Amino acid sequence: MVIHILWKKAAIIIGILLSGFFLVNVLAQSFKPQPIKLTRLFPNTLNSATVKFDHSIIANPLLFSNQGINLILVPESNGTITAINTESSKKEWQLSLVQAQCHSVLLAATPVRVANKLVVVYQCIDKGIRTTHQLGVIDLGQHQLDPTFPVLTLTAQKPTADGKSVVTFSPPHAFSHAALKHVAQARSAWGKLYVAFGNAGDTQPFHGWVFEIDMNEWQSSQRNNPIKNVLLTTPEAECPVTIESGTQEMVCGGGVWTPAGPQIYPAGTSYELLLPVGNGQIDLDRHDYANTLMRVKPGLSFDPGCDDLLCKNFNPNQPSEACMASCKNLFIPRLNKGDAPLKPANGDCDNKSFWECLAWMDYDLGANAPVKVQLLSNGQSVIVQAGKEGGVYLIDAEHLGKQYDRLQIVDSCGTPQDPCKAGWMGMIVTQPVVTYVNHQPVVIIPSFVPDKTHPAGIIALKIVLENGQPKFRRFWQFPSTTSSKATQKFRSHPSLPVITTLAKSGDVVVWVIDTGNPGTLYGIRVKDGSLLVQQALLGTGRQLTAPVIHQDTLYLVSTMPNTGQSFIEAYRLNRASNEGY
Repeated sequence: MVIHILWKKAAIIIGILLSGFFLVNVLAQSFKPQPIKLTRLFPNTLNSATVKFDHSIIANPLLFSNQGINLILVPESNGTITAINTESSKKEWQLSLVQAQCHSVLLAATPVRVANKLVVVYQCIDKGIRTTHQLGVIDLGQHQLDPTFPVLTLTAQKPTADGKSVVTFSPPHAFSHAALKHVAQARSAWGKLYVAFGNAGDTQPFHGWVFEIDMNEWQSSQRNNPIKNVLLTTPEAECPVTIESGTQEMVCGGGVWTPAGPQIYPAGTSYELLLPVGNGQIDLDRHDYANTLMRVKPGLSFDPGCDDLLCKNFNPNQPSEACMASCKNLFIPRLNKGDAPLKPANGDCDNKSFWECLAWMDYDLGANAPVKVQLLSNGQSVIVQAGKEGGVYLIDAEHLGKQYDRLQIVDSCGTPQDPCKAGWMGMIVTQPVVTYVNHQPVVIIPSFVPDKTHPAGIIALKIVLENGQPKFRRFWQFPSTTSSKATQKFRSHPSLPVITTLAKSGDVVVWVIDTGNPGTLYGIRVKDGSLLVQQALLGTGRQLTAPVIHQDTLYLVSTMPNTGQSFIEAYRLNRASNEGY
């Protein structure tokens, strides 16, 4: 009898354990990510690509809907704009920007749509030399340049800081790579444009220039000059260098060239521009703002807001912490107290300060665009700015001099046994994307390393409060740092990241392309870093462009591995899975 009772109790316990195991298994399956299937919409094969481009595509394509037809507007680097039907891949129309005044054209900056117009900035080339930089407006309904906006040639002169000389905008030493930006205004029919310039190849003398264009005045340019204001980041008339690179000696420079372009955010009843500035000279006494993040007001007026006494006798090679922290509208990157110095394996920075190392290694801050983030817990706003050197900065949005945190998320490229293949590339060139998980901000940053040793990939950071101060906390990384893929994938510039939300599950997904032969499209679930999509591309993908996503389809720029021809690839979520966007 006793034995019978004991067996009965044991059976009950075993049943409970088995039920619990079954329940845990069911719950685990319910949270297990379900892979998302993609169907290649076009082309089916490389040979079947209906629209191929002989020239590269550097600028990002844009989506445009017209009379119920969805089009992808593709800006080719030779100045040809092609409209492709999103369903059939058929070429609907094409327009060349090469005009009589241009021998040939180079287009590298992403255009901007303003209503049914497309505004483009391009550089005229003659015998390999940039001769002028021009703005044009395309009427997307008529598929032609809009004659009411005459082609505008950009020119400018600004005085040096001491007022003894002038700096002239030099087309051969300027390059338009940053995306155009537009601001709509309540009392303006067309609003304002912002056009930014750096340079290609760091050939001196070069500077950072930003133009503010009044589109209303442009449309009536027979009477008024539409170039209303111009910002010069390094007002130096002379830029002497003794070595080949124009950035390593920390003179002039300051290009505004990040592919995402200037960032525009509301500020009270107006707005502000955040300008990440590239390599060169930083000297507050001379109004040189290279390798900084500038907050600029409409009209391109800029006051760094630094304390004159604390910043007296400014040392560009070793700025004082008190001076940098005092600057309300200027962020100067620096290490956290106690951080190890930058030490690339080639030893080039062993005897250099942090700022000298940034310049020497071409780790310019202006390679990356910032993103503004609101903390839901206390309503505070912060700015996340990635650095080409592999660090990420957390900055107070009201007072840019206040650096809350800096986290080195990618190690410096190269080791003595595995030299970096391209040190100038850095480890981060992107614009982070932001979403929220359980009401906490999550910042997602693609990275890369041109060696075979250091892990890289898609890195997610949470922004948390510690003792009332915002701080970064690592969340997840794909591929995992323990995976062999972490040192095999993401060896060169990836695409820019894009975030979408799946309609059925509500999951937020970040999409990034690892360029290669072939390229790979990844879709990662943000809440836990799970891999949902791994799609091999037909081509290589294209670095520093972003997938264009419309409804349930992703469109992306790619390159044919053998011929180098550019084309558009399109992938559709499997509609049978009912996982639409």
